Amino acid sequence: MKKEFILAFLWIGAVCALCCGCGKKSGMIRIGETQGQAAESASQGEQVPGKASDVSEGADTAEEEEAVIRVYVCGAVMNPGVVEIAAGSRAEDALFAAGGFGEDADREAVNLADWVSDGQKLYFPAEGEEIETVSGEDASSGLVNINTADAAALCTLPGVGESRAADIIAWREANGGFDSCEDIMKVSGIKNAMYEKIRDLITVN
Repeated sequence: MKKEFILAFLWIGAVCALCCGCGKKSGMIRIGETQGQAAESASQGEQVPGKASDVSEGADTAEEEEAVIRVYVCGAVMNPGVVEIAAGSRAEDALFAAGGFGEDADREAVNLADWVSDGQKLYFPAEGEEIETVSGEDASSGLVNINTADAAALCTLPGVGESRAADIIAWREANGGFDSCEDIMKVSGIKNAMYEKIRDLITVN
């Protein structure tokens, strides 16, 4: 009886040892699998938000936003003023940004296929509006005669828009014209700084 008891005890101990060993082995496999999966994910180069790739995308977006130019569109358009358009645009794009042609616009006066550049003034004349064409000495030099130029020609000068061109015309009509180029500073709103920008572009002869 004692012998049978001892054998039973040994048999139970062997079974327990075997079961405990399997449990440990199973646990080690599960841990190993988790580590393997993590290593596999790392080897596949999973991207983490906020890393270099996101920074690169942000830089590309900033570059796209900077590729914008400003053009002053005036004359016979719906919404005259400074418009923002993409770099490499044409006159047609600037016109569209300004709301399109005005009701009295001369639709064939401006080449809509022309390229436009940053800071450019783009003037669209009205139907029947006479664009002054100078001849002789003024034509060869490209000077604007402030005594005879109409509003469209005056608007080609830096800093001169429709309202200021109207002021120039009103002053010369009220005072019999300009005796010298410097006299243009007698027009309200035209000071020395502006005169320095246009002095080489105007004439009174």
